[in-house]
Amino acid sequence: MKTVVFDLDGTLADTSADLLAAANACFVQMGHGVVLDGRDTLTAFHGGRAMLRAGFDRLGVAYSEADIAAQYPVLLSAYADGIDVHTKMYPGAVAAVEALLAAGYRTAICTNKPEALAVELVRRLGIAPLFGALVGADTLPVRKPDPAPYVEVVRRVGGDVGRSMLIGDTETDRKTGLAVGVPVALVTFGPEGAGVSRLQPEALLDRYEDLPGLVARLLG
Repeated sequence: MKTVVFDLDGTLADTSADLLAAANACFVQMGHGVVLDGRDTLTAFHGGRAMLRAGFDRLGVAYSEADIAAQYPVLLSAYADGIDVHTKMYPGAVAAVEALLAAGYRTAICTNKPEALAVELVRRLGIAPLFGALVGADTLPVRKPDPAPYVEVVRRVGGDVGRSMLIGDTETDRKTGLAVGVPVALVTFGPEGAGVSRLQPEALLDRYEDLPGLVARLLG
């Protein structure tokens, strides 16, 4: 079966505000107040540890990876408590996935968000029925851009890796596609905007209304 695999954060949904709020909860708890803001949207999509490092850097205080490791569970707890306060699906995403399913494609999610949090967010967004499988950051011992999570999610959904493609928004997704050897379409409405063209993906997706045609062109 032909399969379309989606990243979650920054691709299907804009989760940045809730991610940043969770990181800020750590800094508030440490007595620093709110540190991260809208300038850090791209950093948010590189994960909790990246946000913590960015916050410490902005504060100009010395920190170690042990400090990051200590705050990471605090961040995850805060995020779990506010996982869908501000998060919204990107316009047209649901209709585009429904169109792919109607056309006979399999669909799945491969994300570097911890699996339990990803499953919960997908449930709260009401999109769980649209995807046949989900693999998160801790489903396997490795995460994207290692090819194993992508290969596993295609297997779980009953697809063929050689007849699949990835929809993403960051360099991690591009590197995943290169590692697996599948086409990648990067969205231009994510945190980096049209700047993702520098990664030279097989396609750029400016709006979800164009996705069915783009997939048909790349997968047939």
